Amino acid sequence: MKRALVLQHTDHDHPGRFLDFFAEDGIIPEPLRLWEGQGIPGLAPYDLMFVLGGPQDTWQEREYPWMAMEKLAIREWVWDRAKPYFGVCLGHQLLCDALGGEVAPAPAGEVGVCDLELTEQGRSHGLLAGLGTSHKVLQFHLAEVKRAPQQAIVLASSGLTAVQGVAIDSHAVGTQFHCECSPQTLAGWSSMPGILAYLEQHLGPGAYRRLLAESYPLMPEMAAMTRRIYDNFVAACGLRK
Repeated sequence: MKRALVLQHTDHDHPGRFLDFFAEDGIIPEPLRLWEGQGIPGLAPYDLMFVLGGPQDTWQEREYPWMAMEKLAIREWVWDRAKPYFGVCLGHQLLCDALGGEVAPAPAGEVGVCDLELTEQGRSHGLLAGLGTSHKVLQFHLAEVKRAPQQAIVLASSGLTAVQGVAIDSHAVGTQFHCECSPQTLAGWSSMPGILAYLEQHLGPGAYRRLLAESYPLMPEMAAMTRRIYDNFVAACGLRK
């Protein structure tokens, strides 16, 4: 069995639909609760690093001292070891920050269902092979990557966010959008007051119910997109042989 080091930044978060993919490929997820003080172990035994989202921002190292250690681990994993990495939302921003990019508050955040377009480079990149140029995705971010690392290829953008996805060669990928969210993920939010309050703050009263009504019919399309990216990723980086 292969091992995935899953870096968590908040309670009740998980890789969502990727867990089904991991099971098919014999990858055991091993979550690490960074915000509770769990230290990052030696990286050598792991086959994949999967970094989740969270309420923190990449520049808040004083408030979250463990974040500096996390960035060093990401840099070692992606740059020095060149091993498979997948990051979503904050995990995407941390990847870019750790490799020399720039992350800052977004002029206008994106919350809910949004439109995504593949860039010209994204349309020709192997990690996005088989995808159409336009997609509906779930977004929940108030910060953004202002400048991608020099080594990165920008895969996708939206009307408000220029860097919605990056690739480092073919072994590391970050998505600003939440490609991991599944129907089960959304259903779980019904018992999480913090998320419900966040949605209402940005989308108004009744936001959760309206988000379900809008996003549930799109879930098969979102699942197919994520599946394609994952299949391309594990084939390219050797996780599936």
